[in-house]
Amino acid sequence: MTQSAAVWFVVLAALVGANLPFFVNQRLLGVLPLKAPKGLALRLLELVLCYLIVGGMALLLEQRAGRIAPQNWEFYAITGALFLTLAFPGFVYRYLYKRHH
Repeated sequence: MTQSAAVWFVVLAALVGANLPFFVNQRLLGVLPLKAPKGLALRLLELVLCYLIVGGMALLLEQRAGRIAPQNWEFYAITGALFLTLAFPGFVYRYLYKRHH
């Protein structure tokens, strides 16, 4: 995989991972059934877990490409804010969009 393809793969994975907690279903992590509907807190917890999974994938791709660049707190603050920005369509669909039954 070329460097450019790896970057686009990470961006696409971040877009999917950021919206996954809002679109998939009412199961915990999309697998475990719940007795009550998922609330915002549980969806945000899933969002953090998706952020860590996508970040791990990106780290593995960067490691395969060569030397890993140092990452301080600023890196995680920026990527976290970007991940939240990518989650905006899913949040709007789940909580703000008025669906008429």
